[in-house]
Amino acid sequence: MSDGPFSNETAASPRKLGDGKFSKGADSKRDDPDAEGFEAGDGLRLLEAALFASPEPMSVAEIERQFSMLEDVPGLLMELHDIYAGRGVVLRQVGEGWAFRTASDLGPVLTRYRDVKRKLSKAALETLAIIAYHQPVTRAEIEDVRGVQVAKGTIDVLLETGWVRMRGRRRAPGRPITYGTSGLFLDQFGLGRIDDLPGLKELKGAGLLDGALPPDFEVPTPDDSDALQDLEDPFDPDEELLGAEEDPLRFKTEELLDGDEIE
Repeated sequence: MSDGPFSNETAASPRKLGDGKFSKGADSKRDDPDAEGFEAGDGLRLLEAALFASPEPMSVAEIERQFSMLEDVPGLLMELHDIYAGRGVVLRQVGEGWAFRTASDLGPVLTRYRDVKRKLSKAALETLAIIAYHQPVTRAEIEDVRGVQVAKGTIDVLLETGWVRMRGRRRAPGRPITYGTSGLFLDQFGLGRIDDLPGLKELKGAGLLDGALPPDFEVPTPDDSDALQDLEDPFDPDEELLGAEEDPLRFKTEELLDGDEIE
């Protein structure tokens, strides 16, 4: 198998690694400290090592600048390309540079998948807590509780985790979407039921609430049942989602700067 820009050309018989040349000859090595320790014929090996060690593709000009003892760098690259053609690692031209890459046909075999841990921002955690306790709740209602506007990216991240779902639409101007928690939310936080969430006494005992709360302050009783609530219509996934509440121009940038996406 051949790969790269020279695959359709008739390749000369490649030399073995070690047959490369230096342009300045044996005498010039004495004047070039970079050539110390290298013998004539090590050019191809030097080029191979340089490309292997480089974290970025190297251009011909860069190779010539760093290794001035090499002659005919384009020719050496072609030879190295032909030597590696058909192997698991091949030499490819990447833009103006050259780099070793794994053979493309081995990609499916080498692909590995892993779970990526995500750290939610403070704004996202606050929004999640409001949805859990106040569901079904709209974006505007979340903003009323938080006291600031909610960036669209915040709810998008929570939807992506699977902990939050779109329940329905509020019977109100603009028919805003109502949000609630999912079974994944319970599993993630080790809850058997949604009403296992801590109540007022537990939150105060954990120091999560200010001791000087208004006398009439109450923690809502969470309810994640699928039954539609008052003034709530079923959610149609095929319905246009972009409405008045989704207008991206109305959101403050301070939310995004707080790391709403995922840290």
